[in-house]
Amino acid sequence: MKQLENRRKLQFRKLAAILSILVLGLLIRGLTANFIAAHFADPGWFQSGSFAIFDKQAQQVLDGKESFFWIPDSSRTDLIQYPPGNRVWIASIYAATGERSAASVQRVQLVVDSFSILLVIGIGVSAYGWGVGLTAGVLAALSPLLALYATVPGADAPTSWLVLAAVWLLLLSFKRRSLAYGIGAGVLLGLSCWLRVNPLLLFVAWTIALLLFLRVAWRQRLRLAAAISATTLLVIAPVVIRNLIVFYPQVAPTGLGVGSNFLAGIGETDRGTEFVAPCCDAEMIEQDRREMGLPPDAPLGLHFPDGISRDRERGRRAFAIIKVHPLWYAGVIAKRALGHLKLAGRPVRSLGSTGINVTSRKCLPAHLQVVPLSTGVNALGMIQSVLRYCAVPFGLIGICLALRQDFRLAAILLSTVIYYLATLSVAHSEIRYGLPMQALFLVFCALGACSLWKAARSLREKRENTTQISLDNDDGGQRH
Repeated sequence: MKQLENRRKLQFRKLAAILSILVLGLLIRGLTANFIAAHFADPGWFQSGSFAIFDKQAQQVLDGKESFFWIPDSSRTDLIQYPPGNRVWIASIYAATGERSAASVQRVQLVVDSFSILLVIGIGVSAYGWGVGLTAGVLAALSPLLALYATVPGADAPTSWLVLAAVWLLLLSFKRRSLAYGIGAGVLLGLSCWLRVNPLLLFVAWTIALLLFLRVAWRQRLRLAAAISATTLLVIAPVVIRNLIVFYPQVAPTGLGVGSNFLAGIGETDRGTEFVAPCCDAEMIEQDRREMGLPPDAPLGLHFPDGISRDRERGRRAFAIIKVHPLWYAGVIAKRALGHLKLAGRPVRSLGSTGINVTSRKCLPAHLQVVPLSTGVNALGMIQSVLRYCAVPFGLIGICLALRQDFRLAAILLSTVIYYLATLSVAHSEIRYGLPMQALFLVFCALGACSLWKAARSLREKRENTTQISLDNDDGGQRH
């Protein structure tokens, strides 16, 4: 009876802790949203140009002017710049809220993202226990990076939710040798590619990790890896088949942007001018305009018209530069990879913001900037600032400990981290593309923090015991 009561108390404490974390996450995201909403006109904080594309497509879908999926005109290469899930996501929010604005998307995303913290907690609990899981949840709730892109309307946060859910199912599949969980992971990973192409080849990294580290017979390894790969490809298949049918023979099966990103990745370096490589979309369009001999008022987009051949030409230019300067570009890749791990101090310019630390001045309306509310908000911001500087050292400690505790389990989680770090470093990327990696890194941060806390507590208890034994020996000597 007493054991049952203790178990209920423990469950209640866990539930209370989870609810507190969700409230904290919602609070941080709400404060960050106030700041972003005040900067919707500032392209440094909100990429209104990209959102305008999603917004136009979503409105045309709702008004019956375009299909949410099919592309009837093979000249409309601009419609494969982004996967079709973007317009579906935003159109669904418009339809549900009755408001067609960036603000409505922001409100929905910040609420859903607050609940997505449960995914981080679940991964942490499944991998390393409740202490690590709850600590990871607190870190995710406070993370300036995750909070920022939860409140910037777009596809980055929704893609991260799906990838994290897929990682959790992959982890459960690995631990329980479950085919059903593996299929679920493949389905969710495939759905994430309907929003962003960044996770497209993640199933390859998972397949390699499962084949190398799953402790079962080879037949079972192959079966699980094949199930994840097949389900991922099946979910992605409609988009690929559509593109093959509509744009044959100029095929772009997974969309556009590879050539643009490689060329922009060169243009944003200190040798970009030397190679006459544009550093951004606007420069790329103007360069194309000059080369095509078009007047300044002629309509021209990044991927329209003739987007497929133009993107391939950009790729050829970029690869020709890389071929001549491979060692230099290897250094660029290394610097870019390290940039994705730089969460404190001044962010790397080409990678975008790593978030804001909340303050009453930035995040509260004037009439609410009063004590004690302003003091509480500023205190949260100071905690965020400290966590920024602790993230990398704690994360590295956590990864080392994870590899020592269970190398195979750590390798399964690290396969996603390594995949994002590798793919985001080879061409132009922004830190927001790798939100799943950043969230998983927080699990390792939590493991490092919990291990250091346990070590400090153990050392303290050892010292107290040593002191007590010494006192007892002194008392015994005096009595003698």
